[in-house]
Amino acid sequence: MKRFMLALLVSVSTLLGSNTNSLHKYRKFILKAEATAAPQARKVMKTTRSMVQNRVVVRGACWDYLNAAFTKAGYPQSKISKIFKGSKRGPFASIDIIRAGDWLYFINHSFHNIEHSGMFINWINKARKQALILSYAGQNRSEPARYRVYDLSHVYYIMRAK
Repeated sequence: MKRFMLALLVSVSTLLGSNTNSLHKYRKFILKAEATAAPQARKVMKTTRSMVQNRVVVRGACWDYLNAAFTKAGYPQSKISKIFKGSKRGPFASIDIIRAGDWLYFINHSFHNIEHSGMFINWINKARKQALILSYAGQNRSEPARYRVYDLSHVYYIMRAK
C-alpha cells in the first residue's frame, strides 16, 4: 500500500509538475506584467497563460508552441514584426529594447548553450540580465509550457505582435 501511495504521489506531481506550479509561483508577477504590457502583447500573454493553466501541449519545438500561441491570440506570422535580427554568434540585442510579450530567441545558458525561444514576461534582475520567460521544452515532450528564469545575456532575435 505504501508503494502504491508513493507511486500515486509521484504520478500526480509529474502531472502537475513545475509547469502549473510555475504559474502559481509567479502569478502576481505575470499579472502585473500583463497589466502594463501593450494591448497586443497583453492579448498574447493572456492566451499563453490560459494555455499553461489548461496544460495545452503542442507537439514540436519551442518555436511551434509560440507560433501556435501567437496565432491563437490573433497574431500569425504576418502580424508579427521583427524588432531585432542577429545570429547565434551575434550581434546580440540590447536588453533595453526587450518588452513584455516579446518572442525572443536566445542562447540557453542553463541547457548546453543551445538556441531557445521563449516569451519575455519581465525582468527578475535586469542588471544581471535574468528574466522571467514563458518557456516550452519542446523536443516532442508531452509537457505544457512553464514560466522560468533565464539568463538573457545573448538574445539574438526579437519579434513582437503588431
